[in-house]
Amino acid sequence: MSYSEPVVAFICLGSNMGDTDANLANAIAEIDSLEGVSVLKSSSIFRTEPQDKKDQSWFANQVVSVACSEYVTAHDLLNNLLEIESKLGRVREERFGPRVIDLDVLLFGNEVIESEDLIVPHPRMTERAFVLVPLQEIAPQLQFPDGRGLEEVLSKLEYKVDADQIWQ
Repeated sequence: MSYSEPVVAFICLGSNMGDTDANLANAIAEIDSLEGVSVLKSSSIFRTEPQDKKDQSWFANQVVSVACSEYVTAHDLLNNLLEIESKLGRVREERFGPRVIDLDVLLFGNEVIESEDLIVPHPRMTERAFVLVPLQEIAPQLQFPDGRGLEEVLSKLEYKVDADQIWQ
């Protein structure tokens, strides 16, 4: 019996309601408890201004890398993340609105997926410093499926990092 190498996936976490740091920690613990999924690395937590809907609290954002065993697909991971969001109290009322927890699949190995419920690489990740800065912290040599490096993508954005805060 041969086993394939686990797929490394990256997940962005965000929270701007309640105890944001605890929300992120609880989500990471839930992710790590998933069958066939183990958390490899976690970035620092960054405080970031809201992007699309400005009149709300700043977010706590973090990126984690996870190893997914051969029987965990990107869709499985997405469905598990949606269940974790619900378990931790996420209510989907308003697009880009305040949330207890937001979990997004950024990358799933080198897979490129375009389905109704999942697009990988995440369609807006290369435009968002709050995703790319923490991603760079845990995977500085990362290459996107299209061959671009993380450094190259970040160099095209206008943003500022000051300690744990990101403005864009």
